[in-house]
Amino acid sequence: MQTMEILTLAFGAAWASGINLYATILLIGGLGAFGVVELPPGLEMLENPVVLVAAALLYALEFFADKIPVVDTLWDLLHTFIRIPAGALIAASAVEGFDFTGLGEEGEFIAALIAGGALTAGSHATKTASRAVINASPEPFTNIAASLVEDILVFVGLSLAIFKPAVFMVGALIGLCLFAWLAPKLWRGIRGFFNRFSHPADAARHARQREWSMTGTSVAHRDHPGGRRDQPGGDIDASF
Repeated sequence: MQTMEILTLAFGAAWASGINLYATILLIGGLGAFGVVELPPGLEMLENPVVLVAAALLYALEFFADKIPVVDTLWDLLHTFIRIPAGALIAASAVEGFDFTGLGEEGEFIAALIAGGALTAGSHATKTASRAVINASPEPFTNIAASLVEDILVFVGLSLAIFKPAVFMVGALIGLCLFAWLAPKLWRGIRGFFNRFSHPADAARHARQREWSMTGTSVAHRDHPGGRRDQPGGDIDASF
């Protein structure tokens, strides 16, 4: 791989790891294992069948957990301690043994570790915050759509980083501008999510709203004091 390809692979993998670490490992390791690309020496361990099987199983688990409201946010919070170190290590491992900047191999490894960790943290924070905002909606289908879009984004973005480095760099610059614009809104969404679920009564009401949105039963029909209710013997006016 050429210098630009190695660098975009390193930082593309760090970015993608913040969204879906297991899909990132599966794609990079799979491409290397099947001979589609020649991975840098530091990433050849991802071609190991044991690593690929483990990544596939964990990806399958995340595929379902990531589409369940609230569970997805809890999953993301747990993976704060997994994705960021792993993304930083993948980026540093990609440049291991090279000296592109004159910092020396050790200096370049440390620089890639820091930069990769920052990229992973940024994409992970964006995903976690956006899910907190989405969870404010009572219907569950937005979570599913968001999760599918994220999976597609990881596979497309990482493929561009490997095969079309220049296109990936342009997309990365656009993404940074978009993140700067969205950051305040996402932060407000995170605060609202935790404020809502810090009170049990609010959490219970939120759960009822999701149930009603899934069953098609309106709040007004079930709870209005002067409304009508369906009874086994027919319609009975509740005010009678």
